[in-house]
Amino acid sequence: MAQLQNVMITNLVEPAWHRGVEVSQQARKALAGQGLKRSQDFLSLGAALLLPLLAGGLGAVATNSSVSTWYRTLRKSPWNPPAWVFGPVWTVLYLMMGLASWLVWQKRPAHEKKISEALKWYGLQFTLNSLWSPIFFGMRRIGLAMIDIVALWSALLTCLVKFGRVQPLAGWLLVPYFLWVSFASTLNAAIWWLNREQ
Repeated sequence: MAQLQNVMITNLVEPAWHRGVEVSQQARKALAGQGLKRSQDFLSLGAALLLPLLAGGLGAVATNSSVSTWYRTLRKSPWNPPAWVFGPVWTVLYLMMGLASWLVWQKRPAHEKKISEALKWYGLQFTLNSLWSPIFFGMRRIGLAMIDIVALWSALLTCLVKFGRVQPLAGWLLVPYFLWVSFASTLNAAIWWLNREQ
């Protein structure tokens, strides 16, 4: 009788113990997976934030070569802000741009087609943005820079709409950037018009 009780207890306890071990192992794997995902998220966020800042830094090299010389000689609109304003404003906008792109990227693998299309527009506006400073300050081609910024404005508006459809917060994060590019377009147009005979 005692042996029968021992067998019954063993049959009851051992499967439960095994199930506990299996659950514990699954929990450890899930936590490890979450830790890996969290690390990957931090890395991808860092890359998304750093990329626009690097592009801005390269643009600043072209800007610095002319901002204290050629740019000072240009006629400007009355609403043209002082040169020192642009650096801090663009730094904040670049960070918001990078965060917006990361939020959209995080929506994968759902909405894969929408995300791919939105990020293509992001890449286009990013390229046009990166070209403006070398064209305006480096090459000193105000008219060509005007064409570039109009194309940037259009690409950015499309990007903003497509980001908003994937992740509404990402779309809203691009609104200040869009407003600033709209304002910068008026500055570019005014400088082109006021200096068209030079």
